[in-house]
Amino acid sequence: MAAYNFLRESNVHLVYGGSRYLLKTTPEVSFSQTFAEDAYSVKTLHDQTKMFQGTSITRANPADFSFAVHLTEEKDESIVLDLLVDYDTNETNIKSFDLYIVTGESTFKLNECVITNGDFNLAKGSPLTLTVSGNAQKLERVGDESYSLPGSLQSASATRTPTLSLIDVEVSGSDVPNLVSATLSVQNEITWTPYTTLQNSLSVTSASNAMYPSGYTLERRVVSGNIVQYLTENSSSTFQTFNTGTTVAVKTVVNSSTFLNANLTSCMFTKRASVGEAFTQAFDFRLLTNPADLSTLISY
Repeated sequence: MAAYNFLRESNVHLVYGGSRYLLKTTPEVSFSQTFAEDAYSVKTLHDQTKMFQGTSITRANPADFSFAVHLTEEKDESIVLDLLVDYDTNETNIKSFDLYIVTGESTFKLNECVITNGDFNLAKGSPLTLTVSGNAQKLERVGDESYSLPGSLQSASATRTPTLSLIDVEVSGSDVPNLVSATLSVQNEITWTPYTTLQNSLSVTSASNAMYPSGYTLERRVVSGNIVQYLTENSSSTFQTFNTGTTVAVKTVVNSSTFLNANLTSCMFTKRASVGEAFTQAFDFRLLTNPADLSTLISY
C-alpha cells in the first residue's frame, strides 16, 4: 500500500544560524514552487498547420511558503518574529533561513527562505497569532521521514499558553475610545537576483540542473495597519482628519502587563468614515521612521 503525506502528521522545523527550532504551527501550512515556461511558435511559412506552440523550461520561480504560529506566554516562537523584523549582519538585508517539513513519508526542504509578509491577528476574543509568508530559493525532497535534520535542536517549554487579544491602542499618546478592531502587518519587499544566462540555459535537461534564484535584495519595508472605532460624541471631533507625523501604539495585554508591543514612534494616518448600522471610522496608518532595528519598535 502506498504511503501518503498528511499535513496533520507533519512537523515544521526552522534552521537558522546552526540552531533548529521545532515550530508549533497552526494547520494552515503551505509551500510550493513552479517552473517558468517560455512558449514559442513552431508555425512556419511552409507549414501553417502547426498551431500548438513549443516550449522551453530552464528556470524556476522563487518558491512560496506560509504558516502561522501562536504567540504564547512562553515565547518559544520568538525566532519567527525576529526573522520577520531583524536585519542581517550587514544591516541592509533581512535574515534568511531554511525550513524543513517532515511528514510520515518524506522530508521537504525550502532553501534560503525570507519572510516577505507578517500579519498579527488582533481580533478580539481570538488567540494572538502571527501569520507569515515568503519566498525561498528552492524546494526539494531531501529524504524520507528518517532524514537527519541539521542544526542543534533548541529546547522548548514544557507548556504552551496561548494568549487572547486584549487590545490597547493609542494615537498621539491618547487611548482610542470605543475601539472595534485593529490590524498590524509588516511587509518586506524582496527582489530576487536575475539568474538566467544563455550558457546555463543550454545545459538544462531536468529539474535537477534547472536555474534557480541565486540571491535576493531587500528593496522596501512597510509597517502598516488600521484602527477602527465607533463614531460617537467622544470621537466626532476628529471626524475626517489626517496626520503626517504622530505616534501610534498597538499593544495586547496579558495578565495586566503589555505583551505584544508595537510602539511606532513616527507615523502618518488618514481617517475615513464607514456607514453601517453603527457608524464607525478607521485610522489607516503607516510607519514613517527608519529604525536601525525594527525589533526595537515591535517586540513581545
